Amino acid sequence: MKELKDPESMEFEELLSRGIEASRAGEGEEAVAWFKRACAASPRTAMPQLLLGSELCALRRNEEAEAAIASAVLLEPELYVARYQLGLLQFSAGRPAVAIVTWRPLLDLPDTDPLLHYVRGFVAVAQERPGEALAHYREGLACDGNNPSIASDIRRVMDGIEALPATTEGKAAPQGQDNHLLLANYRRHDRLH
Repeated sequence: MKELKDPESMEFEELLSRGIEASRAGEGEEAVAWFKRACAASPRTAMPQLLLGSELCALRRNEEAEAAIASAVLLEPELYVARYQLGLLQFSAGRPAVAIVTWRPLLDLPDTDPLLHYVRGFVAVAQERPGEALAHYREGLACDGNNPSIASDIRRVMDGIEALPATTEGKAAPQGQDNHLLLANYRRHDRLH
């Protein structure tokens, strides 16, 4: 016999579903409204916070996005995609040290997890070691279980690093503080779903 869901759960799932539908249709503000309602309907659930943060990021409302994704991480610390996205927002905002602290638990993931390699890549970027960063990104892309959206972002980061002029030591040539290996301007503008 099929178990019946309680009405609150059904309402929450419907809110989440409508938010995802609006997001996929390119209706960002509508999606935000649905995800906010889903967050209110189930305040101890991380996923609507993550989806809200992703949508806010796509709308370039990065401070709000960071707050929503941080809430998801607080609610479910092992929701690793949320932790990765939070660190990425922090890194993109010019706070690599904060991002690395956020990512710290991801450095304990198994070698088969692409997020481990992506985080190692960003750590190498923060240390201005572009060749090492590219190697880590390639390792991550070779792993099974890649999120297509995250993999696409990593390919763009790799393209940016590869486009930088190199010095004789193989490091990126300094181009001012605003171009820290191109990532000071890196912003995530797509969605996780």
